[in-house]
Amino acid sequence: MASASRLGLVVLVAMASAASAQLSSTFYDTSCPNALATIKAGVTTAVQNEARMGASLVRLHFHDCFVDGCDGSVLLADTGSFIGEQGAAPNNNSIRGMNVIDNIKTQVEAVCKQTVSCADILAVAARDSVVALGGPTWTVLLGRRDSTTASKTNAENDLPPPTFDLQNLTTLFGNKQLSMTDMVALSGAHTIGQSQCRFFRDRIYNETNINTTFATSLRANCPQSGGDSSLALLDTQTPNGFDNAYYTNLMSQKGLLHSDQVLFNGGGADNTVRSFASSAATFNSAFTTAMVNMGNIAPKTGTQGQIRLVCSKVNS
Repeated sequence: MASASRLGLVVLVAMASAASAQLSSTFYDTSCPNALATIKAGVTTAVQNEARMGASLVRLHFHDCFVDGCDGSVLLADTGSFIGEQGAAPNNNSIRGMNVIDNIKTQVEAVCKQTVSCADILAVAARDSVVALGGPTWTVLLGRRDSTTASKTNAENDLPPPTFDLQNLTTLFGNKQLSMTDMVALSGAHTIGQSQCRFFRDRIYNETNINTTFATSLRANCPQSGGDSSLALLDTQTPNGFDNAYYTNLMSQKGLLHSDQVLFNGGGADNTVRSFASSAATFNSAFTTAMVNMGNIAPKTGTQGQIRLVCSKVNS
């Protein structure tokens, strides 16, 4: 019985490895050689128009991968047959950039009809966004296919809310085969972007592990009632530059979200935060590795799913 169980585990691991193995950096080299350049041009223009969009596109890829794998499901609008992810609590009136992905998809379709998936566009756009804001580059593995459905329930179960503590976060990321180092590194994407008052209100009024001056400065734009959608910078030092300042902020108790500051609060992630704060190169290396690992979460490959013609709806 024990050997049968081990065999089952080996088969499961092999299946997961096989799915990742089908992804390749050269996937579109023959079928759509201009795909990556087309995506990059679209991202570069969008980020030049609004720096915050870079952070939004990185977040879109993250929210896609954590719910049923990196399959473009986050982009699907609700239909009569399913309620999708966009209305889930972590996404509702919060995720953005779908219009940029739609525009890029239109441009990619013009050069290669029904060849490049929306899921792959998200993965490449995340990388190109980081680069556009001065961050590191990495090789994106490609060949994901798009889902034919989406689930609001799965999004609410699988996306980490800003109220999570370190143990909750570690467990959630571990369920996606991501290590604590991956988790701390991916959190470093909060070196760019903004967050809404409703996500950090409790922290700035009720928590003690927060720099007093920092908390006071945030309260003016985030009252105890009202102003839910008022924005604050996740990194006040270099808000539009992708760097390791996020970790320096945490060490000064200037993490905006509860789920940021728990990474440096006397727990098991403290030393990783110190390491990334002291070395941009160490952070960049860990971040790029973590992005590849995240991009490998349960991709649909081969004949699974489809290549959507429009990212917001399943092919008819």
